[in-house]
Amino acid sequence: MSFFSLLELLGGLGLFIFGMRQMGEGLQKTAGNRLQRLIELLTSRPIAAIAVGAGVTALIQSSSATTVMTVGFVNAGLMTLKQAIGIIMGANIGTTITAQLIAFNLGQYSLPAIALGAFLIIFLKNKRFKNFGQIILGFGLLFLGLTVMSQTMRPLAETPAFLNLFKTFGAVPVLGVFVGILSTALIQSSSATIGILISLASVGAIDYQIAIPILLGDNIGTTITALLSSIGTNLSARRAALAHMLFNLLGTVLFLFILYVVPDIPGMLENFIRWLGLHFGYVLTTERLIANTHTIFNVANTLVWFPFISFLTILVIRLIPGKEEILTKGPIYLDERILSTPAVAVEQAHKEILRMADLAYLNVSDARRVFMENEEQLMEKVYEREEALDNLETSITDYLVKLSKKQLSEENNNRINNFFHLINDIERIGDHAENIIELAQYKDQENLSFSQIAQEELSDMFDRVMQAIDQAIKTLTTGDLETAIKVLRFEDEVDRMENEYREHHIQRLNEGLCYPGAGIVFVDLLSNLERIGDHASNMARIILKNKK
Repeated sequence: MSFFSLLELLGGLGLFIFGMRQMGEGLQKTAGNRLQRLIELLTSRPIAAIAVGAGVTALIQSSSATTVMTVGFVNAGLMTLKQAIGIIMGANIGTTITAQLIAFNLGQYSLPAIALGAFLIIFLKNKRFKNFGQIILGFGLLFLGLTVMSQTMRPLAETPAFLNLFKTFGAVPVLGVFVGILSTALIQSSSATIGILISLASVGAIDYQIAIPILLGDNIGTTITALLSSIGTNLSARRAALAHMLFNLLGTVLFLFILYVVPDIPGMLENFIRWLGLHFGYVLTTERLIANTHTIFNVANTLVWFPFISFLTILVIRLIPGKEEILTKGPIYLDERILSTPAVAVEQAHKEILRMADLAYLNVSDARRVFMENEEQLMEKVYEREEALDNLETSITDYLVKLSKKQLSEENNNRINNFFHLINDIERIGDHAENIIELAQYKDQENLSFSQIAQEELSDMFDRVMQAIDQAIKTLTTGDLETAIKVLRFEDEVDRMENEYREHHIQRLNEGLCYPGAGIVFVDLLSNLERIGDHASNMARIILKNKK
């Protein structure tokens, strides 16, 4: 193969991968957030999880995207690892739809599809039509790339060295498996590897027997990307990636053993698939045989391991031991069935508000460590808790609105009114913690530094603010008046510190001891801390007002 032919082959592969991604993105945009909601709702049972995983992956043409969404749900506490394994099993089935699609000889429709897709994207303003155009454009680019690869590979079918190489793979199936693993890991697309196999088969460069081990290796290689992307991520993400790899690895080893230890199984499999095609009135090409084998393998692998989902879950947890705090972003204590007993519902709402306050306290604490100690790894946790705080504010508010319509005692009616104010103050504390994270990012981007005195002042003010939040939470828990009064004293002290430290900052600016850029961040941080103190004192005042 000449250098120019190699470039043509890579160009065709690039068109194929780009087209596949365009088609998948268009499908995702068309479906919107409904796919994520579908995954969240329909995974209570493993068989439902498999069906959802297969369906969603078939729609978005990306098992990786399905796995990413699944890991996100596990991390959010909306899905267990066992349910995630079911989704991953289904995703393996769904990804075979791409192979089935490219096995059709639709190359002659590629340019008209590109023309139609481009027209819809360029000339129409409606978002739905643009998304539909992206799907059609991706479809056309995919088949154009497949056509280019097939044409480039045609001379290879007559090259003795190339044919001898693939004969070796046929004689030693394990080598074919490694080729499948390596090619898929390099290209980072199992569908692209199968596309190459189908292109080779279409020009007679390889036969069905040679394609099988490469196809099996492809199923292992597709997990490499997920494993690499899980490095440095949380425990749930690493376990989900490992589960994907183990599932495909164990299935490949099992089927490789059956196919090449039991006499003439590959031939029997080929005859069975051809007979099945004839039964439905089709004479199957080698391309279709490869696509069907890919589907049969993934379906059969799922059927074999489906009864052992619990075993896979235990195995993954043992291989990656540890315990990770899973943040439940939705409410834990709120239950609409309890609304029929308003007194109990009020107490449950109180518990949820206390949980919300604890999350806000943790966010301020972690924001401090990010700003003062450059612990950047905590940023993601702060943003995750902030999302949980926003969700809780909405959920608790909705719950309280429904609760306020019930027959309530005067005391509980007052408590509910106070709860509305409390959740607003707590949510605002979370917002200021997020502001502190943004200030820390700006400080790092601009490489700003603070004088030793400025750092000590910020540390002192953080101490007082953290104490104010801590005592405010204790006040909410116990209703103790002395603790509430202590919070108000902390507020006075925080106000005094802000004014005093502002004056010190101006003095340092005048003396040239402080860089103006760092000074702006310093003042903004003081302002955010002072407002956090205000919201903590508001929480205490609500308790004091309720006790009068």
